[in-house]
Amino acid sequence: MQNGDPMSNTATLLIIALFFTAPVLAHVNVESLDERERQIVQRIDQQLPQSVKLLKQAVDINSGTMNFAGVKQVGMLFKAEFDGLGMDTQWLEGQAFGRAGHLQATYLSTNPDAQKILLIGHLDTVFAKDDPFQKHSLLDGQEIAGPGITDMKGGDVIIIAALRALQELALLENLSIKVVMTGDEEASGRPLTLSKKALIDAAQWADIALGFEDGDGNINTAVTSRRGSVNWALSVAGRPAHSSQIFSDEVGDGAIFEAARILNEFRVQLKGEALLSFNPGRIAGGTRVTADPDSSSMNAFGKTNVVAKELMVKGGIRAASPEQLEGSKQRMQHIVGQNLRHTSAVLSFDEGYPPMAQTAANTELLALYNQVSLDLGYNSISAVNPRNAGAADISFAASHVGQALDGLGLMGRGGHTKEEVADMSSFGKNTHKTAILLYRLSK
Repeated sequence: MQNGDPMSNTATLLIIALFFTAPVLAHVNVESLDERERQIVQRIDQQLPQSVKLLKQAVDINSGTMNFAGVKQVGMLFKAEFDGLGMDTQWLEGQAFGRAGHLQATYLSTNPDAQKILLIGHLDTVFAKDDPFQKHSLLDGQEIAGPGITDMKGGDVIIIAALRALQELALLENLSIKVVMTGDEEASGRPLTLSKKALIDAAQWADIALGFEDGDGNINTAVTSRRGSVNWALSVAGRPAHSSQIFSDEVGDGAIFEAARILNEFRVQLKGEALLSFNPGRIAGGTRVTADPDSSSMNAFGKTNVVAKELMVKGGIRAASPEQLEGSKQRMQHIVGQNLRHTSAVLSFDEGYPPMAQTAANTELLALYNQVSLDLGYNSISAVNPRNAGAADISFAASHVGQALDGLGLMGRGGHTKEEVADMSSFGKNTHKTAILLYRLSK
């Protein structure tokens, strides 16, 4: 059923309401929750139709990263919700870094000892304005398909729904909250010093950062560590000549053999390191090479009887800690410097997502979140393998806060594809867990 059908709208709300409330009534051990926590659960359940409506509205607005108007429209939709909670809201324009901008909402407690919490979401999706995947649709069972529903408009709505329940129950007095919903998570604006400034500034203010991505899509996991993601470029030069003279003292080995040496040494020397991965994604070589960064394409001209003069490689590297990333860069540069005869090579690294390193403090926060889940009668929660957690905005915040945890959003499958589907049974559960986690942090 498509969302344009009035009967579809009614059915969606009714069916999801049943999915949302049934697990609570059946499984919550009320003796594990205090009276306030039971009230939080009840209030979230009562507000389910409002939350589902908001989620549907957000999903049905195209907000591909480069659709600036659409990104801002989603931002204004959520801004109205935060305004309704009495939060101080700002739309931070993004012209300086080539993107739509970011939404920020702030609530400051009068208690000087209040925990300072940063809640992280993002407004943009990978689906462009002309993509055929534009609207939500109700599937069989407990699932809804839609562009960006799990990555990450569902997480954004969980933030709003949890704060709404706490605000209406007057349980925010001992918390200071900053919400940052970026407009460029899927394709970061440049320079990163500007596009991530709001996020980093909020993290430097905060004690704890919570991210509402969908992690690995499993409700029984959360993210305590994410690998960083950085792109690299390799340019290789050789001495052009007739191919009959390759390997001679006058001509040397050519650009392509030098590039082959370098890439193979990357593989041999780095592939065994735990949680490190690197990949050459594009390569072109010959007499002349041109690259078009906008289309992620390369073109090469060359003949089989001419020694290659130029070669270009574009790749990426993911590391689990800043130390691992820096050490890998140094080893790669050393490999690049051991040139074959009459060749040269230059390796450069772009700006990128820093690693969210594993820390004992993050593990402690996961333990608290796990206890909340158990007290609600839900499953235990373990840490995601960092290999299964891609780069995300929390990576820019994690090194600035005492504790960080991500993957608290709406679960599902098929993110970044036209098969993106949300498991709506996770919507209520993760809203309950978020609100009670915040409440316990306030105590």
